[in-house]
Amino acid sequence: MCEPLVWRALSPKFLHATMTEVSIETVKEFFIDLQERIVGTFEELDGVGKFLKESFDSPNGGLAQPRVLTNGDLFEKAAVQFSYSVGDRLPSAATERYPNLANCPFRATAISVIVHPRNPHVPTTHLNLRMFLVQAQELIWFFGGGFDLTPYILFSEDIRFWHEQARAACGSDARYVELKENCDQYFFLPHRGETRGVGGIFFDDFNVGGFDDCFKFVRTVGETFLHAYTTIVKRRAQSQWTSEEEEWMLVRRGRYAEFNLAIDRGTKYGMQSGRRIESVLASLPPRVIWPYQHDLLESAKFANLTSMLRPGINWLEIVDNSVDKS
Repeated sequence: MCEPLVWRALSPKFLHATMTEVSIETVKEFFIDLQERIVGTFEELDGVGKFLKESFDSPNGGLAQPRVLTNGDLFEKAAVQFSYSVGDRLPSAATERYPNLANCPFRATAISVIVHPRNPHVPTTHLNLRMFLVQAQELIWFFGGGFDLTPYILFSEDIRFWHEQARAACGSDARYVELKENCDQYFFLPHRGETRGVGGIFFDDFNVGGFDDCFKFVRTVGETFLHAYTTIVKRRAQSQWTSEEEEWMLVRRGRYAEFNLAIDRGTKYGMQSGRRIESVLASLPPRVIWPYQHDLLESAKFANLTSMLRPGINWLEIVDNSVDKS
């Protein structure tokens, strides 16, 4: 149980940092800028849809800026959300490494992106970046986040490109391998025995190397996500699809909803921290079906996807003829 403490200056012993070096305001400004650029890029890609832009202030100094696009030409739903939170009791879902920090005073800022395209050839994607400052006996800070991809039709060049970009963002093979494994493990549905998609990178409770290095990495992850996903969308946005492929997409979206509602710590954190429920659930797909013993689940046409939804695949060396190349 955390002792109730007031905010105080950071101990110079903690990570060899001063308060000016550990700046949540700087992170907050970057997240707001990134949100604006992602919204602008997605509106340009869609060509028709526009984001509903809202802003909500909380009495304790918090801020939420949801940006949600619905019924676009390319994007059936896209949510690009920024939040800044101030609280007296850190929700337990915020951290796994530091369970002793639960119920401590905290500040947090985050950006979350989830896209559900209309075209089954365009994958769903997710980005989350966050920073926490927690006032315990020391002022503790850490980052978390990552990005992942959930295709409905696999294209080898897209998945390989996604993971090449992820590796480049990590700056080293060792970090990429570690964060890819984290992603495979986190985005796993044990009741289905499969991963949510083809992964990416995921990091949590991250403060290795000091604030400057960590923040630089977080910025790189955000910029890489925008470039990588935009590139894939442009490749697939004009492709034609069948009604069978659309039905398959709606079936697979069910897996996405199951993960977000039953497993995802971000959803749990949003509910535990009292965030606006419309914003918390904006990640859910707009249409989804749960058919009973559906024929498509056994279809050979889609087996190249379902056979690949497992941890540990080296997507950088994926064999071209194992997936759809059309």
